[in-house]
Amino acid sequence: MRVDILGITVDTYSMQETVEQIRQAVDGNIPLRVVTANPEMIYASERNIKLKKLINSADIVTADGIGVVWAARRLGVPVLERVTGIDLVQALFPIAHEGKWRIFFLGGKPGVAEQAANQVVLKNHGITTEAMHGYFSLEEEPDVLEQIRHFQPDVLLVGLGAPRQESWIVEHPRLASVSVGVGGSFDALAGIVVRAPKCIQDLHAEWLYRLWKEPWRWKRQAVLPCFVIKVLGQEFGFKTP
Repeated sequence: MRVDILGITVDTYSMQETVEQIRQAVDGNIPLRVVTANPEMIYASERNIKLKKLINSADIVTADGIGVVWAARRLGVPVLERVTGIDLVQALFPIAHEGKWRIFFLGGKPGVAEQAANQVVLKNHGITTEAMHGYFSLEEEPDVLEQIRHFQPDVLLVGLGAPRQESWIVEHPRLASVSVGVGGSFDALAGIVVRAPKCIQDLHAEWLYRLWKEPWRWKRQAVLPCFVIKVLGQEFGFKTP
């Protein structure tokens, strides 16, 4: 089941249901593209038709953030929980360990993807990984693609930032059974960025914690009030600028 939020159709899957969809895709070698859609991305898609098409053409669009969960509930289609990029991949790793999956980490600054992959393998020995940073040039891209194809990953995690990662995955299909845009998740997996304590996550205030730790994010967070107004406009049927 999906809910239309500002023209973006978001799946109402729980975390467990999303993980199960991915597991089935890997087991059956069925191509699956996952977009983790946060309020910023959904808001931007209103003025970016290409981005809207990229998101809506994905096989799974998750509710990345409590703002998207709130919007879905306001619009009458409850979403049980948020399914963020970082939480999704962390939920996948135990399954990947059991299934001995091959996971390719693509993105981040030089060294970050490798560090993230190493940290994951330390806790999940059954996973085989390979990694490449996201600072490759257009001329270097064929070599990156060859590296991925040679590795033959079950899952390709792409952390190039939105919307570049979404475009890149669509432009280069079938590199893995499952491809997921994960934004800045590699920084967290590598231990470079420390996530909010669990109690703050449970209060759905992780965005506020990140703003406190990274004040430069205020420009991105400023989108949230605009997103709220747009959603209320959709709910009550009035146009917003």
